Amino acid sequence: MTLGWQITRSAAEGGDATVALVDLDDDALQPPADQRGDVTVDVTWSSLNYKDALAFAGNPGVARISPLVPGIDVVGAVAASTHPAWAVGDRVLLNGAGAGETRHGGLASRAILDGGTLVATPSAVTDAHAAGIGTAGFTAMLAVLALERHGIIQGDVLVTGASGGLGGFAVALLARAGFTVTASTGRAESAADLRELGATSVVDRDELDRESRPLESQRFDAVIDSVGGRSLATALSQLRQGGAAVACGNAASASLETTVMPFILRGVALLGVNSTVTGLPLREQAWARLATELDADVVDRIARPIPLSEAQSAATDLLAGRVRGRLSVSIGDLA
Repeated sequence: MTLGWQITRSAAEGGDATVALVDLDDDALQPPADQRGDVTVDVTWSSLNYKDALAFAGNPGVARISPLVPGIDVVGAVAASTHPAWAVGDRVLLNGAGAGETRHGGLASRAILDGGTLVATPSAVTDAHAAGIGTAGFTAMLAVLALERHGIIQGDVLVTGASGGLGGFAVALLARAGFTVTASTGRAESAADLRELGATSVVDRDELDRESRPLESQRFDAVIDSVGGRSLATALSQLRQGGAAVACGNAASASLETTVMPFILRGVALLGVNSTVTGLPLREQAWARLATELDADVVDRIARPIPLSEAQSAATDLLAGRVRGRLSVSIGDLA
C-alpha cells in the first residue's frame, strides 16, 4: 500500500475539503482517463509549494480533481515502466506538468506519471536537494534562461519576493552568473540571508509596492518578479532602455495596472514563465544548469526538510505567511 495525503472536495460549491493521510492502492493513484500513466515512481522526496497549500485548502483552481494527492514536485526512482525512456531503478524528477492539480502528485510514497514529462535527476544532485530546489528553483532557472534568450547576460537585476523560495534561488543564480542583484522583501530579518545568497543590496518591498509614475528613473536592466501587482508595475517603470521583466508569480496580486510608456519609449519587454507546461527540452536544459550552478549549501540555506506527516500543518503556515524560504518533504519520514 501507498501512504499519502488525500484531499477530497465537497460536492457543494465552496464546500470544505476533507484532508487525510491514508493508505492508497495503485487503483486509487491512477491518473484520469485522458492522461498517460506509463511510469510508476517510488517517491522519496517532494516539497510544499504555495499551490500545494492551496490544494490542502481545497481550492478548486488548483485541486481540479477529487480526490487528489497533492504535490507538484515528485522525486524518486522508477518502480515500473512501459515508457521507452525509463527503466526500473532510474532516478527521476517532475515539476508541475499537472501533478498535484489534474493528476495525483508527489505527497505520497508512490506516483503514476507520464514518462514524457520526467527528467533524469542529475547525478550530482541528491533526491533531497532535488526536492529542495523543486518548482521554485526550476522556475527561477527558467526566468534566468528567459533573460539570456532576450540578450541580457550582465547588469543590474531586481528580484521581488526575494525571501521566498523562488526569489532566493533567483538571487543565488543571478549572483553566480555575475549580475548585480537587488533583492526586494518585506521581511527585514531576511536581509542578511539574502546578502549571503549574493544580493548586493536589499530594499523594502514598500519601495515598489506603491502607486508609480509611467516612467521613473532608470535603475535596472531586468527584473525577476514573483509578486505581481504594483511592485511589477513600479519595476517596469524603472527598467533601463531595452530591459526586460520576467513575470513568474502573483504572490501579492494577479493584476497589473501600468501604461504602454515603458514599452514604447524604452523598448522594454515583459516575458512570461509558466513552469507547469514547460516542454521537455527546456526542462532538461534548466535542470542541467541547476546541477552545476546551485551549490548544495545554497539549497540547504533556502530549503528546510519536514516529514510527510507535517505537510498539512505546514500548508496552513504557508498560506498564513509564516514560512520563509522553502519546505522539502521527506516522504518516508513520518516522525
